[in-house]
Amino acid sequence: MKSTPSSDHSGHSSIRIFKSPILEALTHVHPIVPLLIWGPVVLYQEAHSFSSDHIGILPFVILTLLGLLFWTLTEYGMHRYVFHFKATSRAGKYVVWLFHGVHHDDPGDPTRLVMPPVVSIVLGTVFYWGFVLILGPTFARPFFAAFIAGYLGYDYIHFATHHFRPRTQWGKTVKENHMKHHFLKKGGKWGVSSSLWDHVFHTFEG
Repeated sequence: MKSTPSSDHSGHSSIRIFKSPILEALTHVHPIVPLLIWGPVVLYQEAHSFSSDHIGILPFVILTLLGLLFWTLTEYGMHRYVFHFKATSRAGKYVVWLFHGVHHDDPGDPTRLVMPPVVSIVLGTVFYWGFVLILGPTFARPFFAAFIAGYLGYDYIHFATHHFRPRTQWGKTVKENHMKHHFLKKGGKWGVSSSLWDHVFHTFEG
């Protein structure tokens, strides 16, 4: 499913999604935008944990590690079950294409490699209040900060796999795995920033 091409602000000839120029502009994101939005949020949550909540170092470290781990599971689950949802209706297929299929049709588009703020802010808000409900505000703050840091890592790792030539063996492996994901017919290699859950759920080989 493809639409007509349009030229984004990077000069890349992008697939046009919306007729409305305003809606279309919202689908193109400069890679620095997620950091500008979420970086201060991460710093604030962590600072609040120490200055106001007076959380101890050990709980902070444990919650940080758990938040990062939970992000990797969320990344895996969303990529596998949401971004690649097997829709059967015409409308469902279009929605799936709208938020991820377009990336597979044009993986080289540099302005559609990080999540649009209109989506990330809504999802981030839902996750935050979900964490508060389950963990309470004191423990939710460092957990959420680490979760968002994991999301930022995912966004920039994903961007790098499509636009940079890695110099380290780790970078080469991550890029190779994600490029294979784009060409696997049966699906697989759902993790981008980490292959942990692909190994756990036996989807690493596709």
